[in-house]
Amino acid sequence: MKKLISVLLILLAAAFAFARPGGQSGGAIKVGIINNPPSESGYRTANDTDFKSVFTAANGYDASFSYSIRLEEQLAAFNQFVTGGVDYILLSAAATDGWDNALRSAQNAGVKVFLFDRMVSASAGLYEAAVVSDMAQEGVTAVNWLKDQRLSAYNVIHLQGVMGSDAQIGRTAALDAEFNAGRMRKIIQQTGNWSADEARTIVQSVINAGTSFNVIYAENDDMAAGAVAALDAAGITHGVNGNVVVMGFDCNKWALRQLLSGNWNYDGQCSPFQASVIDGMIKGTTPVQKKVISEEKGFDARTISQADIDRYGLGE
Repeated sequence: MKKLISVLLILLAAAFAFARPGGQSGGAIKVGIINNPPSESGYRTANDTDFKSVFTAANGYDASFSYSIRLEEQLAAFNQFVTGGVDYILLSAAATDGWDNALRSAQNAGVKVFLFDRMVSASAGLYEAAVVSDMAQEGVTAVNWLKDQRLSAYNVIHLQGVMGSDAQIGRTAALDAEFNAGRMRKIIQQTGNWSADEARTIVQSVINAGTSFNVIYAENDDMAAGAVAALDAAGITHGVNGNVVVMGFDCNKWALRQLLSGNWNYDGQCSPFQASVIDGMIKGTTPVQKKVISEEKGFDARTISQADIDRYGLGE
């Protein structure tokens, strides 16, 4: 009888161990995290910091990180994580397309995938859950704000992010609708690859050509800063009392301070904090939902306060 009880206890202990998140026998949960480089922007720095603060050894994880803004490099890292035997892959995709085969291989290997920050175009059945921003709504909120300014004309320099990324597609769509309807005029629409330097070069080229414009719609704060540097160099006024409306996205504290001082006009929020939600889903303390959308808003230079900057601003 004692022998039978001992055997049952061993079997129960084994069953409990394999029922733990990640299927590890009491060990750390192995996670591969694929993200854009922290140097990409202030948003991405905050996003990377958030994940590194949650997916730690002290919190029960063995986490590995890979960074790239190139789809092919992210796919290579993804496949390495699958063959390396991780339990979970957390993915902020550089591009929306091209993930079907990789996600299918992970599923076949028993690796669960969580999307964060950005969506992919693959079937929802190929990933566990997505904790993301609604990039299309970010664009709609920004363009609705712009329309509410009731400018006599809308001559827009449009600085796009990395082409094919969920952020670029979403933030572009609402503005494209205005261009296509003839309600706004596209002066130039070109990717600045999230870079201040590239954005400055694009805006400087428009200035040098002598083309008139009165709106800069930059799909992140860094590109808005680069655009403003070109305006300042040319002596063109901008912001609340200036000749050019300046719009950015991400809500870095330094960018929101530009709103507070009246140098910029609008900044769209993009929340970088998804790690704790995914941690809860992995450990079973948070119900798994197929799609969790971060609540976000836009900020106007005429109404923003220091309290808004303290509460919603990223970085220092």
